[in-house]
Amino acid sequence: MKRNLSLWLGVLAFSLVPSLAQQPEQQPAVPMGKVHGHLINPTGAPQSGGAVNFMQITRAASGPGLSPQTADRGNFKVSDQGDYTGEVPAGTYIVIYRTDGMTPDKQADRQDSVTVAPNADTAVDFDMSRPEYINKLPPEEQKQLDEIRQKNSAALKANEVIKGLNADLKTVTQDVHDADSASATAEQQLGASAAKADIQAKANDIRTAKYTEIESLMTKDATAKPDASVLWAQLGLAQNGLKKYDDALVSYKKALDVDLASKKPNPAIQGMANAGIGEALARQGKVAEANAAYDAAAKANPSQGAFYLRNEAVIFFQQGNQDAQVAVANEAIQLNPNDALLYYLKGQGLVSKATIDPKTQRIVLPPECAEAYQKYLELAPTGPYAADAKGILDQAGQKITSSFKAGKK
Repeated sequence: MKRNLSLWLGVLAFSLVPSLAQQPEQQPAVPMGKVHGHLINPTGAPQSGGAVNFMQITRAASGPGLSPQTADRGNFKVSDQGDYTGEVPAGTYIVIYRTDGMTPDKQADRQDSVTVAPNADTAVDFDMSRPEYINKLPPEEQKQLDEIRQKNSAALKANEVIKGLNADLKTVTQDVHDADSASATAEQQLGASAAKADIQAKANDIRTAKYTEIESLMTKDATAKPDASVLWAQLGLAQNGLKKYDDALVSYKKALDVDLASKKPNPAIQGMANAGIGEALARQGKVAEANAAYDAAAKANPSQGAFYLRNEAVIFFQQGNQDAQVAVANEAIQLNPNDALLYYLKGQGLVSKATIDPKTQRIVLPPECAEAYQKYLELAPTGPYAADAKGILDQAGQKITSSFKAGKK
């Protein structure tokens, strides 16, 4: 975390006078040593920029109040992460850190009597958050540092919360996938020859376990961060899955309120929340209210309008509400005329009104029913409901106009 403390950088001027200009002395060859280090600024964050200077004393001070003569053996830039590396002749050094733009007569920090061993890698770190350093700063700067530390501490805590929330949301994504594929998982675990009732019971157990985990995680997280609309929306999803429809309505409405009050409302969240409200209402038999909620979902997130209506039609099918199922299927077909399932749902809703011809004993399909099944077979001739669609058309004496060929019974 980069901080610009304009005050503390220039106030600490140590007594080190640059060496007088002179002819360079011949130095005997000496072994080299590697150096590296990490710098921490007074706030406790990495100190970026500036340079670390290795100064070697070549001649001791010649009198009181005078500085020793020194030679510059290395000047190493500090990275954005607060690190530096380099190589200098082995020996004893004064090591100085200066920020960018700081003049040679000033320094931000220093270390004396640093020994660099030959053919070794010596660490020379600077921690400017140490108490003895901070205590030398003027009171105004110490106050500024306290304020920054408090903000940094709050930010770190917030980051930890966000990290935990993201981990939980990742778990939720997997749980939703597992709940959606519960039937396939149950069949795999029990075997294809298992009774349908047993497979269904196992699938329900899987879904309940997954939705219960989601509800637990999102209840905890929404309490910790109530201004995150996605948490309330996922909580509502779990409650719908657990058939806690009244609770789901509360959670989804909270998601909408939070999202609409945010600086950047999210259409996907609004669509999800309205569709979730629609599902809860549909499963409670409140058709008109459910339709209004799904319409709101499509309006909030138009790109997913067909998806929302498709789900609504499926829910009405599961609830056994054929009239609502047909109406929504027709509406969804207008948005996506190539979705085969919509035609099957429409046919299934209409076939409930079929009658029996007393002379032929064949079923008489209501208007648009046969066409719906034919369209399904045209779009999905080998789809999962193809046999059902063909069987109904056969019972009605309808000729199959698609290329679908049923297997022998």
